[in-house]
Amino acid sequence: MGDSAEKTAKPKFIDGLKAEFKKISWPDRQSTFKQSVAVVAISVVLGLIIAVLDYIIQYGVNILTTI
Repeated sequence: MGDSAEKTAKPKFIDGLKAEFKKISWPDRQSTFKQSVAVVAISVVLGLIIAVLDYIIQYGVNILTTI
């Protein structure tokens, strides 16, 4: 069942994973905060745009169905 190649492949994979994980450059707290605020602001603006478009389209459909 267990192949010796599998047993040596797993430690190599783990070692490679650790080496790659050390190369990651994490953003600082201020950068993370600014990016989070930008995401929330854009989401709110897009949500409002979609809500306004939905209201306008619904109004138009209601007009067309009452004719």
